[in-house]
Amino acid sequence: MGQLTQLDFDYTAKHKPNQLIYGSGQTAVITGWTVKQSVAKYLHSNEYAVIGQLYSPTRGINLLIRNLLLNPHVHYLVILNATKEDQNAGACQCLGDFFRHGVEEGVSNTGRKSWVICSPISGYIDIDIDIKSIEKLRHSIEIQDAKSIPDAVEKVKYYAQKETLPPWGTPVEFPITTIESSVLPGTRYGHRIEGKTIAETWVKIIHRIKTTGTIRPTSHDGKWQELINLMAVVTDEPDDFYFPEPNYLPINRSFLQEYISQVLDDATNQEGVKYTYGQRLRSWFGKDQIEQVIEKLAKDIDSARAVMSLWDVSQDDNDSPPCLNHIWVRIVDNELSLTATFRSNDMFSAWPANAMGLRALQKYIYNSLVKKTHHPLKMGTLITISQSAHIYDDCFENVTNVISSQYTKITQRKDYFDPAGSFIITIQDGSIVVEHTTPGSGEVVNCYCGKSAHKLSQQIFADCPGLQVSHALYLGVELQKAEMALLMKEQFIYEQDKPVRRLGVGSRE
Repeated sequence: MGQLTQLDFDYTAKHKPNQLIYGSGQTAVITGWTVKQSVAKYLHSNEYAVIGQLYSPTRGINLLIRNLLLNPHVHYLVILNATKEDQNAGACQCLGDFFRHGVEEGVSNTGRKSWVICSPISGYIDIDIDIKSIEKLRHSIEIQDAKSIPDAVEKVKYYAQKETLPPWGTPVEFPITTIESSVLPGTRYGHRIEGKTIAETWVKIIHRIKTTGTIRPTSHDGKWQELINLMAVVTDEPDDFYFPEPNYLPINRSFLQEYISQVLDDATNQEGVKYTYGQRLRSWFGKDQIEQVIEKLAKDIDSARAVMSLWDVSQDDNDSPPCLNHIWVRIVDNELSLTATFRSNDMFSAWPANAMGLRALQKYIYNSLVKKTHHPLKMGTLITISQSAHIYDDCFENVTNVISSQYTKITQRKDYFDPAGSFIITIQDGSIVVEHTTPGSGEVVNCYCGKSAHKLSQQIFADCPGLQVSHALYLGVELQKAEMALLMKEQFIYEQDKPVRRLGVGSRE
């Protein structure tokens, strides 16, 4: 066999192929959350085989292992673990632990039989991949950890100087099981979902998307299920944040403070990190927008101009602009609400952290105004508007498991409050009488009278388009019961919220 040259090698990726930078060398470079181009620009293409990012230990490593098994000419792996996001996600650490410590048979967090990576960070590889192939891969690739971009570049260049080696095996491909989502008919544009806590609202959100969202291809070599313009309303998130027990959210308390810091605090420019939300809010445009909003509201409590923008028109036409674009703070009836608009929102993996970070910002503004003014303020509602509200296909299984374990519990909790008011139904003088009352005080604001449940329903729904769905269904049932009792004349009695009963049954009449 003649001496191999680095140009003999072409890296073949079956998974996320359009998200990688390709070279002709024998070193794969994983940059974690650091933008891959920030490493590639210091290297020649013949010094590396491939450069790619790794965000999630439970989703990304499985695909990376499959790609590496297809490319046995790769002998070296440099893992850049440089940012706070890398520390929070743990993907780079978990990948290194895979090569250092291997796997053991177990189950994933969704209960599916998997190879579990021997690491304090949860990471899984499909059980369909043969263990002999996994072990051969582990022992055939030399890994190096890097803590900075210069460190990673130095290690890649070191490997590039070494003698070219023949592939350690033959390419192996294992079929991957795809999980499709069944979609029911539903509204495409404009959705409103409300919950008391972020956790409750999140379960309702992913259920709505999973049930009626449209499945579309993404720009990231995959698919997502999407709803357009989804408004999530969180009414009563506690100051210390609610975490269910056991915690089914994709965020925990240990990560929460770090994420809140990324929303509230300024950050210095760091190569490979495009921005943080805090940086965009605090210093990016030369002014501290958070403090500007506080000052504006302190001077004019009724102002509708308390606006923060994160979109930079001078450069955000690139391939990684901020997902959070616009924040609006408003005080109405002494309640301070915050509305945030996302152009694109990963509702399964990111929205709970997004919502908690925004709630912390809302609380920060509230506390600052309490100190600066004498207005009797109270914390109001948090609203997020996600213009593209989506779930990625590699999360479908996790989504299904959360919905099956939590959604029924949440929807079975009875809440009889409707901002549209209440309705008192009686039968008087041979007609069905419906009084519409205000919530809380019970003041009568309208009255409907007739003999037909259908016609009365139409009148009420036309006058009250904001009626909650569960309330509307309840009214339809009650009106139908009232009509049935009315048609039976003297034989049956109608009382709201009670079964229709025959005269003389269950009473002394």
